[in-house]
Parts: sequence; C-alpha cells; structure tokens
Amino acid sequence: MIYELRTYTLVPGTQVPYLKLSGEVGRQIRGDKYGKLEGFWSTEFGTLNQLVHLWSFADLGERQRLRAALAQDRAWTQEYIPQIRPMMLAQENKILSAVLPVVPPAHAGHVYELRWYRFHVGRVGEWLEQFKAVMPVREKLMHRVGLWQTEIAQLNEVVHMWAFHDLNERAAKRAELAREPEWQAFLAKGSPCLAHMQAIVLTPTPFSPMR
Repeated sequence: MIYELRTYTLVPGTQVPYLKLSGEVGRQIRGDKYGKLEGFWSTEFGTLNQLVHLWSFADLGERQRLRAALAQDRAWTQEYIPQIRPMMLAQENKILSAVLPVVPPAHAGHVYELRWYRFHVGRVGEWLEQFKAVMPVREKLMHRVGLWQTEIAQLNEVVHMWAFHDLNERAAKRAELAREPEWQAFLAKGSPCLAHMQAIVLTPTPFSPMR
C-alpha cells in the first residue's frame, strides 16, 4: 500500500466554491474508482487557503494506471477540471509508505494536526526506531491517524497525523505529553536527528471520509 498526500493552494476567496465543486461534482465523478480517498481537509492554522487530501493505492503501478484512466474520464476533464483550475495557485504531492497502519478515528467530530519533519541525511531510520519505541506513551494521550515516510518528493522526511476532539484537547494533551519522562528522554535522543519541523491544523471537509 502507498499513500499520496496532495496539497493544493487556492486563490484567496475561492475555497468555498472550490469545496462545493469538489463535493458535488468531483467526488461524484471520481468516487473511489481512481484511488481511495482517505481524507480531505482544509487548513485552519498554518498556511491558509490550502486543501490537503490523502489517497491510497495498492502500489505505484496501480496509481499510474488509475491516474491515466482518470485523465481519460470525459466528465472529469470537461465538467470538473475546467471549473476548478482557475482557482488554483499551486499543487504539491508526496508519495508515502506507511511506517505504522493508518487508523481513522472511529467517530466524526475532530480537528487534525499534520506534522512533517525533515532529517539530516542518514538519520531518518534512527529517529523512526526511537519514535516507534515511545509511541505507546504518546498514544495513551492522543489518537494517531498515521505515520509515514516519504518515498517520492522531499526525501529524508517523516509525516504523521493526529486527531483531537478540539484545539483545547490538543493543547492539554500535548502539555501532558511534555511531562512524561519517557517522552522527555526521547526528545533528548531524537532532536539531534532533525533538520526542520512543520505542522498545520486541519478541519475535515463535509465529504471527507475522516471526520
């Protein structure tokens, strides 16, 4: 299984009509015939006017085949793409492999935090082993949606996503985590591996499978 994480930056002021078209037109045309939609979010904090969506495929061969088929879908290319393209400023994607299984929240009503860390060359594996070892401490306090490593796009990068009921819960749980001795020990060992860290807070769209 591979995952494709796509980030679209929109012209300011176009998010509402873009999402309306995506939900009412794009999703109806595409469904899960051309890759399975795992989640679709808009940014709440971080870079604004961005949409983030996560797709899964059996492998790179399936992705290539399904993307080629999508490009031949006349409804997609003639009814949907011409309407959304003027609203878009930029697109970015990452091909990811799962380090741990993806675990969507069981119920709706969440905010999501997406974090991506870039590492000094040769240090990703070291950090991941430490992170997986301390994961039970963190998962006592918050719900892990996924942990991935980049295969294509920016290399030496790890992506992870967490779900919270609201931002107050996020703040409280992160403060509690910071007090855990095992987490403090992990930070001391793992921080030297890191070159850069980013995070954004996301809200699910009405048509997102993960809510």
